[in-house]
Amino acid sequence: MVRIAFVCVENAGRSQMAAGFARAIADRGEEVLSGGTLPAKDVNPVVVDVMREAGVDLSRERPHRIKPSELEGCDVVVTMGCAAGDICPATFRGDAVDWALPDPKGRSKAEVREIRDEIERRVRALFAEIREGAEPEA
Repeated sequence: MVRIAFVCVENAGRSQMAAGFARAIADRGEEVLSGGTLPAKDVNPVVVDVMREAGVDLSRERPHRIKPSELEGCDVVVTMGCAAGDICPATFRGDAVDWALPDPKGRSKAEVREIRDEIERRVRALFAEIREGAEPEA
């Protein structure tokens, strides 16, 4: 079984979208984790709306504080593009893949849709790489 974690600081947007798509794609027993280092109170409501449009329901998801110990058993850790020093989850592991995506916080629904679509593309590519045995791309 492959264990994949999608992490960011607030776990309220990008990492939630990535985990939502990954859970929808997972069909070979892949385990999907999602979390943040300073989680927000709720998932961004615009993110919930645009994911619903894509057929993924995030309405019951809640931001989760990820611990370095949770990431130790992961085969792939993907960060979303944070550069916040000691609070960036990329500092937990030296081998995290960083997707450098814009934060949907404060963006219009149209902008969040673009971010969503890019995340879906990358998640699908990641699963294809994992299933082919290749190393994930940044």
